Amino acid sequence: MSSESRDRVEGKVDELKGRGKSAAGELTGDKETQARGEADQAMGKAKQGMADVKDKVSDIADRLKKDDNKQ
Repeated sequence: MSSESRDRVEGKVDELKGRGKSAAGELTGDKETQARGEADQAMGKAKQGMADVKDKVSDIADRLKKDDNKQ
């Protein structure tokens, strides 16, 4: 599995765990758990965003290599 895919999967898992924590905190009135869940969600989204950036950089690098090979 590529590092981009791994980051994307880990990010999604973190986001889903965060949603669960946040919902549990909201249901029980535990603001700390709710806040930790929201932080986990944000971290998950950030990891997924980084995976997108890595994909784009990799695509650009591949295109540049192809252009160099044509010359």
